[in-house]
Amino acid sequence: MKIFVISDIHGSLEYLEKALEAYKSEKADMILILGDVLYHGPRNPIPRSYDPQSVAKLLNNLKNKIIAVRGNCDSEVDQMLLEFPIMSDFSNIFWNDKRIFATHGHLYNIKKNPNISPGDILIHGHTHIPLAGINNDIFILNPGSITFPKENYPNSYGIFEGNSFKVISFDSKIIKEIEF
Repeated sequence: MKIFVISDIHGSLEYLEKALEAYKSEKADMILILGDVLYHGPRNPIPRSYDPQSVAKLLNNLKNKIIAVRGNCDSEVDQMLLEFPIMSDFSNIFWNDKRIFATHGHLYNIKKNPNISPGDILIHGHTHIPLAGINNDIFILNPGSITFPKENYPNSYGIFEGNSFKVISFDSKIIKEIEF
């Protein structure tokens, strides 16, 4: 199985379209969305191609392939447009004998780990900064942001495949990588 991971879309149709092109070229089986789907939030500028309704339509076409969690910019009104659940603060995915604890990052993150076992995986977005490392025997991952990357990183997504996680830019360069 191959899992395509994105975070922090913030309503940008242009960047979602680029991400979905990458999803198709990666031939991934599932899409994991780590929150902040439709709204840009009060701290962010309005993104290029800001079109939450079109973003919802594109994602709804893939609703059977999506697992998503709530970001700090997501609300009940966003759920009204989306045909897949986004209101859970986290989701557990079992993959290759590991638990992936998927969350947005505003509640659980490298500083506040959830109750998971050593060797398990915490993946989150929120910071818009790619990460692939280990902290307190827990793998900590972040695919970066497809719309608003920070710290001079490019727009990026993540891929779980085999026993690895890679953060990849839209121009197919590996930014971060870790083996499990």
